[in-house]
Amino acid sequence: MSVTDRPPAPEQDPGQDAPFIAVRPPGPSSRSWLVRHARVAAPMGPRPAHSEGDLSARPSGVVYATAKGSNVTDVDGNRYVDLAGGFGAMLLGHRHPHVERALLLESERLWQALGDVYPADAKIALCERLAALHPSKHAQVILAQSGSDAIAAALKTALLATGKPGVLAFGHAYHGLGYGALAACGLRESYRAPFAAQLNPHVSFVDYPSSSEHLEQLLEQVAGRLQTQPIGAVLVEPILGRGGIVIPPEQFLPELGRLTHAQGALLIADEIWTGLGRSGAWLFSAKSGRFPDLVCLGKGLGGGLPISAVIGSAQLMQCWSREAEIVHTSTFAGTPLACATAIATLDTLSRDALVERSHALGAEFRDRLVLALTTRAPKITVRGQGMMVALDLGATPGKAGLLARALLERGYITSTGGGQREVLVLTPPLTISKPLLLDAAGAIAEAAGALCA
Repeated sequence: MSVTDRPPAPEQDPGQDAPFIAVRPPGPSSRSWLVRHARVAAPMGPRPAHSEGDLSARPSGVVYATAKGSNVTDVDGNRYVDLAGGFGAMLLGHRHPHVERALLLESERLWQALGDVYPADAKIALCERLAALHPSKHAQVILAQSGSDAIAAALKTALLATGKPGVLAFGHAYHGLGYGALAACGLRESYRAPFAAQLNPHVSFVDYPSSSEHLEQLLEQVAGRLQTQPIGAVLVEPILGRGGIVIPPEQFLPELGRLTHAQGALLIADEIWTGLGRSGAWLFSAKSGRFPDLVCLGKGLGGGLPISAVIGSAQLMQCWSREAEIVHTSTFAGTPLACATAIATLDTLSRDALVERSHALGAEFRDRLVLALTTRAPKITVRGQGMMVALDLGATPGKAGLLARALLERGYITSTGGGQREVLVLTPPLTISKPLLLDAAGAIAEAAGALCA
């Protein structure tokens, strides 16, 4: 039976249903909505090759209508299995009951406080929970609204603490598009180049290590930059996320930390994607044995609501305490609603052992993918940690986008990564049912086989 003919699954397990495609996506309703979207939303991405009014160019993608658990339903009534999870943000899936309950309860209590002047009780409680993730007895937290915002706060902290404006970043890394983060964006030059005149000029890049082969040479480059440039922050993703889910050699992070500290700089770990169980660990950078000076969290922290955080030792965070007032805050930083859902997210991750489940089930899923691809598309490389999984389709630019489109028509939502969108990225909810996830391996292999034939 094809996904088109498959009836809806029983209601006893809502949000964990198999795909159901009633009409080939994008269906007529999605196309109508996408045309309306194109009229009013500023264009993002490369300019279309077709001219306006070209009827041969079908709108791509779909328009979400509802979502629950691991399922998304579009405006045409198609049901998908969400293997993208809001670019990794939906750690617990859509509308998780514990998060939904926390949001409802807080919405009946308090919607907004007065920032850092008169904070909400939920903000204080969340900061306590986040500080407990730090290995020191005394840690402090800066709450922000997005991952990019958290990176900006961390870079400001590094400058205040060291007095050095320089930043060492990595090729193909992505930290967000706010001006602080954009200066350190190595994913695509086109993201940064138009705004270069307004960005921090003291940022330099080195390659991100994908193997041990050239690691020693890379670390020598890092040491040289740290010795010759006024670098106060080394900004690193413990696993390269949007750049293609690249796992560095085991010795990379501890050696990077050693070199960074030797020159009086701070190591900032961007755990916005990898943290809170996505990579199969609470904090992937903590596994290196040398805890970073600052850790940035975001994406899944709010259970679907926007919130992010920077965590550091209390001693380090004292650099913000000065005679002349300096702050990093905003009107909606630490809003009670997002703080409440963040606490519910942390509670659920811990209570349901979802971090450990991510590690184990992610490994089983990767093994199933490798096995399924062996006969259909053996040249595709599978890699990942926890519920961060990549299928590297090789050097053909845009090929992962073609695979993502083929999977959408089979009822699976995915995303792409890598500098040339040559990597299919899978970041499903940590709560996805095991049968639903393992069944997806067969569908992915079938689509990849047809594409690579």
